[in-house]
Amino acid sequence: MVEKVTFFWFRRDLRLDDNVGLCHALKSNFKVVPLFIFDDEILDKLPEDDARVGFIHSTLEDISKKLREYDSSLLIKKGNPLEIWKNLTSEFSIQEVYCNHDYEPYAISRDKKVHDFLAEKNIKFKTFKDQVIFEKDEVLKDNGTPYTVYTPYKNKWLQNFQLIRDTKEYSTETMFDNFFKSSFDFPALRAFGFSKSSIMVRPYDFSMLSTYGETRDFPAIDGTSSVSPYLRFGLLSIRKLVKRAKETNAIYLSELIWREFFMQILFHFPQVVTESFRPKYDAIKWRNNKDELEKWCLGTTGYPLVDAGMRELNQTGYMHNRVRMVVASFLCKHLLIDWRWGEAYFAEKLLDYELSSNNGNWQWAAGTGCDAAPYFRVFNPSEQLKKFDKDLKYTSKWVPEFHELTYAQPIVDHKLARERALATYKEALK
Repeated sequence: MVEKVTFFWFRRDLRLDDNVGLCHALKSNFKVVPLFIFDDEILDKLPEDDARVGFIHSTLEDISKKLREYDSSLLIKKGNPLEIWKNLTSEFSIQEVYCNHDYEPYAISRDKKVHDFLAEKNIKFKTFKDQVIFEKDEVLKDNGTPYTVYTPYKNKWLQNFQLIRDTKEYSTETMFDNFFKSSFDFPALRAFGFSKSSIMVRPYDFSMLSTYGETRDFPAIDGTSSVSPYLRFGLLSIRKLVKRAKETNAIYLSELIWREFFMQILFHFPQVVTESFRPKYDAIKWRNNKDELEKWCLGTTGYPLVDAGMRELNQTGYMHNRVRMVVASFLCKHLLIDWRWGEAYFAEKLLDYELSSNNGNWQWAAGTGCDAAPYFRVFNPSEQLKKFDKDLKYTSKWVPEFHELTYAQPIVDHKLARERALATYKEALK
């Protein structure tokens, strides 16, 4: 007789410890088969050496090695998730499927299809809140509508957080014997058509938390934690991270709340994926000069801080947050290139790419989003350089030729570009 099993579906929660859905799965009445699906819908859009795929693959390998200590293993599949679930239900006697909530439009649509199929088979599909402290409708205005301005959202978030007092952690290690006994083969990266990237995810470091507020705006200082890729793919628990931030640095905690703010914006207003949050801004007549876009992408605009940021991104998959604001503003305001073009380039390159934050921050920079910088605020990249990299340490690292005659001339004059941007926005918003 075929053994009845529960499945746990890993997605963006790649850890065994303090994983809500996994904890509940391990408490079920059946042995747990851990599963990860490499989704063709996502993989088909990525380059062969995408560093994020390699990072996910090596993380899954670590998980599988840990499971082998308990005579279990991770089942890896590649393809269309719905088709994979159809095959799995014929291979296993699945009683329940557990996973954690995902809030992006594609993921919501995917999960609904899987849920409906499993329901036809009388298989329960149970999902849990795991990647955020507050989700969906848990932080709303008093009238029941979602916040669209960060500060009141943050205040309500903190108020709600006080009520729960502490973030419960979901210990799992004592239940690892409840994993299904198996020895599934672990496929090599090349089996999926991918190769190892020269770009690597750097280790995270919390030693800077105590000084985060003073150092976070200066790109030459190693003043950030580099935790974002680990949070994006769920190698770290948001509950543990928020607890650490609450104990050490209120400004760092605010950044984590920004993440949840943009997640709930995407959940409540999914149209922001392709449209401006403020519809009237879709009337902006972007110049969309492809030659200028290419110079921005390559870091050859003639503005040292912009070029340094883009080269750092291209070579490492990272870009300092202060510099992200400068390069995004430059693309939208100085060059009048559609924010969606910049967002797409960041999505391709950033190791910590997350749809909600990437979209929210690009719309903020362009002035088109919720709680956005007003359209008449145009960062002066030369002044930003003086203010945040006055010793030119960051710039010299990424643009070593910037003081040479060979360095590119500015592709646009700041004063003229600012006036052009203001006139263009003003015309669109009439």
